[in-house]
Amino acid sequence: MAEQAELMRLLQATAQGNQQSFQHLYELTAPKLYALCLRMLKSKEKSEEVMQEAFVKVWHHASEYHQDRGQVSTWLTSIVRYRALDRIRSQKPTESLDDDYDQKASDELGPLEWAIKGNEMNDLEACLDELNDQQKEAIVLSFIEGLTHQELTERTESPLGTIKSWIRRGLQSLKRCLAS
Repeated sequence: MAEQAELMRLLQATAQGNQQSFQHLYELTAPKLYALCLRMLKSKEKSEEVMQEAFVKVWHHASEYHQDRGQVSTWLTSIVRYRALDRIRSQKPTESLDDDYDQKASDELGPLEWAIKGNEMNDLEACLDELNDQQKEAIVLSFIEGLTHQELTERTESPLGTIKSWIRRGLQSLKRCLAS
């Protein structure tokens, strides 16, 4: 994603109702956020709907962002992620990829591949590789695949407290790694 200072400037202008700044914020951040949606929802149509819902929320709540709580890109990612999780939980989790997504994936470099090439994703992947296997699996299944803690306990056949510990310790390790 773009430099945090620029994203902050655009978000502040968006909070004041500047449509051009909002459009530019969307243009800078949408590709990676859309890739996250595709990864989680496995549907082009649902991903587009979630992106629209998320950016409507950004437009209406831009003034509620607080810089001391994290970076703009993190705030945007969490909005998109929670919208996608809501969508997953409201539907059957066994739906397959739609035909448009399958065709696009085979023909050209898609948004997911484009996003993975970004520096932030490379840093995140490197930090994920430093986690132990249980922490990495728990974080990926929870934050990327959208599984709940209960679903993780069933999938890994591990106690709920253990799942929570893996996630908490893994996130702490990721935070330290990404900060350095």
